[in-house]
Amino acid sequence: MPHFIYSYFTRLPLVLRILFMALFAVVFFGYFVHLIEPNSFPTWFDGIWWAIITASTVGYGDYVPETFLGRFTGILLVMTGAGFLASYFVALATAAVSKQNDYIQGKFRYKGSDHIVVIGWNERSREILRTICSYENSVPVTLIDETLEENPLPDKQLHFVKGRANRDEVLLKANIEKSRKVIITADQNKDELNADMNSILTLLAIKGLNPDVPCIVEILTSEQTANAKRAGADEVVQTNMLTSFVMINSLTSQEMVTSFLGLLSQLDERKLSFHPASIELIGKSFVEINERLMQDGVLLLGVKRGEETVVNPPHPFIITENDFLIVLMN
Repeated sequence: MPHFIYSYFTRLPLVLRILFMALFAVVFFGYFVHLIEPNSFPTWFDGIWWAIITASTVGYGDYVPETFLGRFTGILLVMTGAGFLASYFVALATAAVSKQNDYIQGKFRYKGSDHIVVIGWNERSREILRTICSYENSVPVTLIDETLEENPLPDKQLHFVKGRANRDEVLLKANIEKSRKVIITADQNKDELNADMNSILTLLAIKGLNPDVPCIVEILTSEQTANAKRAGADEVVQTNMLTSFVMINSLTSQEMVTSFLGLLSQLDERKLSFHPASIELIGKSFVEINERLMQDGVLLLGVKRGEETVVNPPHPFIITENDFLIVLMN
């Protein structure tokens, strides 16, 4: 039995072990001084009170030992109990600083739910996180990256997890099973093909742990787009295609490109979203619905019908069941 207690005690955290030893010293000396000087310390609680005050070097002076043995007990208490108490507070402060450093360095598991997981740290993810965290009612965000040494945005509502996103233990640390949505950005430290393969491998790992979570994947090469969709990507963003569009059109019309980039910057301040067509809108024309929505300050840009997206369709364009309206709201 004593061996079992000793083994259990040695497995406790250092802070708890020091605390228990300090409490034992205080209780022992407090009860002992009550036994040897019952007149000065009428109850055992008075003795323990004196031991705590003495060990903490406060010294109120309301209880004072009068005999040589009592004072010698006080000397032993200061030499032992005070050391234990000082060690406890030092260990407690060290543990607090260590936990704070572990949190900043991405070693803690995220315990929340219904959050957005962003994978990879680069200029694109920086802008994504900046935008999400700037919302008044921002959604909790978890960033996974293996290159960062600490949380890049410690002043924001951002939880950082350090590690490779295609490993189960890292994804579980980000609580991927309870996440709302996942954004996978391309690894800027790899060439385009290897970056796409790494993104697809990460996507497979995520879908294995949470098949229902919507995943947005950045793909750099067009030949890997189909593989990303086979792996379960809900949305595939081809950033190279968007970049090529802007650069090609800048050769023929610089004004058009400038206007296009200005439009994108304004979209950053507004909410572009999809809304399923309600029952009262089915059977009505695009123009009629647009006029109705504009009265509420909502601009109807187009319609998503199956895999096809139609922007500003020709009149008459009738809204059918299962159509999604692409709207822009202030």
